[in-house]
Amino acid sequence: MGEQFPGEGGRIFEESFEDALSSRYLAYALSTITQRALPDARDGLKPVHRRLLYAMRLLKLDPDSAFKKCARVVGDVIGRFHPHGDQAVYEAMVRLAQDFASRYPLVEGQGNFGNVDGDGAAAMRYTEARLTEAARLILQDYDAGTVDFRATYDGEDEEPLVLPAAFPNLLANGSAGIAVGMATNIPPHNAAELCDAARHLIKTPAARTETLLNYVKGPDFPTGGVCVEPAASMLEAYETGRGGFRLRARWVVEELTRGQWRVVVTEIPYLVQKSRLIERIAALMEQKKLPLLADVMDESAEDIRVVFEPKSRSVDPALLMESLFRVTDLEVRFALNMNVLDPTGAPRVVGLREALQIWLDHRRVVVVRRARARLEKVEDRLEVLAGYLIAFLNLDEVIRIIREEDEPKPSLMAAFGLSERQAEAILNMRLRSLRKLEEMALRTEESELRNERDSLQDLIADEAVQWRAVDAEIAEVKKRFGPDTALGKRRTQFADAPSADLADAVEEALIAREPVTVVLSRMGWIRALKGHVDDLSALKHKDGDETLFAVKAETTDKLLLFTTDGRWFTLDASKLPGGRGFGEPVRLMVDAADDAAPVALIRHDPQRKLLLASSSGHAFIVAESELPASKRAGRQVLTLGEGARAVAAVPVTGDRVAVLGENKKLLVFPLGDMPEMVRGKGVRLMGGSKQSGLADITVFDSAEGLIRIDPAGRRHLVEDWKLFEGKRAQAGKLAPKGFASKRFDGR
Repeated sequence: MGEQFPGEGGRIFEESFEDALSSRYLAYALSTITQRALPDARDGLKPVHRRLLYAMRLLKLDPDSAFKKCARVVGDVIGRFHPHGDQAVYEAMVRLAQDFASRYPLVEGQGNFGNVDGDGAAAMRYTEARLTEAARLILQDYDAGTVDFRATYDGEDEEPLVLPAAFPNLLANGSAGIAVGMATNIPPHNAAELCDAARHLIKTPAARTETLLNYVKGPDFPTGGVCVEPAASMLEAYETGRGGFRLRARWVVEELTRGQWRVVVTEIPYLVQKSRLIERIAALMEQKKLPLLADVMDESAEDIRVVFEPKSRSVDPALLMESLFRVTDLEVRFALNMNVLDPTGAPRVVGLREALQIWLDHRRVVVVRRARARLEKVEDRLEVLAGYLIAFLNLDEVIRIIREEDEPKPSLMAAFGLSERQAEAILNMRLRSLRKLEEMALRTEESELRNERDSLQDLIADEAVQWRAVDAEIAEVKKRFGPDTALGKRRTQFADAPSADLADAVEEALIAREPVTVVLSRMGWIRALKGHVDDLSALKHKDGDETLFAVKAETTDKLLLFTTDGRWFTLDASKLPGGRGFGEPVRLMVDAADDAAPVALIRHDPQRKLLLASSSGHAFIVAESELPASKRAGRQVLTLGEGARAVAAVPVTGDRVAVLGENKKLLVFPLGDMPEMVRGKGVRLMGGSKQSGLADITVFDSAEGLIRIDPAGRRHLVEDWKLFEGKRAQAGKLAPKGFASKRFDGR
C-alpha cells in the first residue's frame, strides 16, 4: 500500500495498477467459483438454486399447495436474496422444472417450460410453479435448527448457508458449471441406487468404490439412452472424479412388409436438441457422408420417435446405426468432472465414495442438530408441565395468591419453588384448563415427553444411534423414489461397446464405394482418378515428371506406400486429391524423410504377405496386416545397413524365390527358406566370395514358370530356370545373355 492522501469521500490509497488488477480479479474469480459455478457437495445446489427453493418454501409453494406465478417467485428471489438479473434466475428455475434436463425436477411447472427440441419457455408472467417432493426433502427441517443462516445481501433478511438435503441431490440431479480456471460436470444418477450405496457406506465406512458400483450402476440420464462405456473406465472415473461416459440413443428395428425395415430411435442422448440433431443428419445426407441412409423423419409427439430409412434392405441395421453414431450426436461423450465445494467451502475434485460420505456426514450433523433443537423444546415444555402439575395439586392456594397478592408471580415462585418460566405459564393459564381431564392429559404428555427426552439424549450421546437414524431416513427416501415408482425407475441402460470388426465396417460404410485409379508420379505427386483407367498415356504431369505407380482401387481402400528408408506409410484412398490438376505432394500426407524415395505403392490386403528386400541383398517375409500405420510418421519395418536402401516389396504368390544380383548371377531357391518376421534386417539372399548387391527379386509359382518382361512390355518365359536352383545364400549362376536387361513379372 502506498502513500495515503485525504479525500472528500474518505481516504485515497496509492496502489500499482498491476496489484489493483490482480487483487480485484482474484476476488472476482473466488466469487465466481463459490457463488455461481460450483455446487455445494452437501446439498448439491448452487446459491441461485438454493435461494429459489428457499423463496418458494417461504411462499408456501409445497407440492400439495396451489401454483403461483413464476414472476412472483423470481421477484422474491431477486428482491430478497439474489441481486442478479431476473432472466438469469428464471432460466435457472426453468431448468429445475424440465423433466428432460433434471432427473428429479425440483420445481413442478405449469405452462410452457420448453421442450427437448430446444424451444425456450414462455415468459415468467405466463408460467406457474410449485415445489416437488424431492425439493421438499431437500428443504425438510431447515427451520428446526439444522442449518446455519446468514444475512442477505442487503442485511434485511436471512438465508440458509446450506439446506438439510434429505435427498441426495448432488449425484441424483448432477450439476454443470464453468468458473475461472475450473469447471464441474456431474451426470445425474438413480436416487434409489444412491440410497443403497449410502446405506452400505454407513455399514461399511471403508467400502471401496468398486463395491459401491455394485449399487450405483452408472449415470441415469433423464432422457434415457444406452451407456456403452467399459466397466474399467467407469471404475477409474468414479475413483478419481474425472473421466467420461459414452452415451448412445436407444433404437429398435421396425419390420415392414416385403422384407423392408426401418430404424426408430426412441431415446436420444442427454442435453442433445432433437431439432438440431435432425438438421445435422439432413446436412450430412446432402454432403453424401451417410451413404447407407435414405431418409430421416421426425414423428415425435410427447415421446421421441425419429425414423431412419435405409437405402437398401440388405444393409445391416447395426451397421447403419454405427455409421450414424460415428458422425452425429446420436452418440455423445458426457465428461465427468466432480469438482465441488467441500464443507469448508474449498473447491475440490471428489470421487463417488467421497461425495456420498460428505452427504452422509452432513445428514448426521442435521440429525444431531435437529435432536438438540428438539431437546431444548422438550426440556422447556417439561418445565412448564411441571409447573402446571404443581398448580393442579395446589389449586386453591394458587387461586388465592392470584386473587389477593399484588405481585402474584414472585409469590408463586416463593410458595412452590417455581421458576420464572413456570410461574409465567401458570399466570397465563386459561380457566378452562383447570378441569380434571386436563390434568390427566398433562400427565400423559409429560410421560411421553420424558420418553422422547431420553431417546434424544441417547441419540446425541451415541454416534451409532445417530447413524441408525440417518440410515432409517435414507431408507424412507428410497421408498419414495424406488425402482418400482414412475420417477425412480432406471432410464439409462448399459451395453457393450461395438466390436473392432464392426468399427472397421463402419469406416467403410461412411465412404461411398467408388472405383479409382491412384497415380503417384516420380516427383511424388499423388492423385485419384475416377474409375479404373487402363491407358494413362494421356495423363498430364509437371515438366520433367512421369507416372511412377498406378494402382486400381476403391475409395474404401487403404493404400500402403513403401519408401527407400524401409518405412511403410498408410494413405486413405477416400482422402486423396481428385484427378483434376497434378494432385498434391504425397509428403503433405505423410512425414517421409527428405532423402526417401517411393519403392512401392499397393492396395492394402490384410490377407496377403510381402517379401521385403534391401539393396544389400537381405530380405524377409512380412504379413501385410502388420504394415498399416496410424501415424503420419509411418512404421519402420525393414532395418537397413549402412549405405543400403529398400528396393522391393514383392507379393508372396508362389513357392520359389528368384534373385538376380548386381553381378548378373541368378539364384532360385524354395520360398520355405525365407523367414517370416514383423520387422528386422532379414537374411542373406545370395552368397559367394564377392557378395553382390541385389538387382531384382520375385516370387513365382514353379508350375507356371519364371517370367521376365523386356523394356517393350513383352513377356518371356524362362524355360531353363531350374538350372539356377539351389539353396538360399548360395552364389548362384551367371544369368543368360540379355537377362539383366529385363525385369521379373510383378515388378
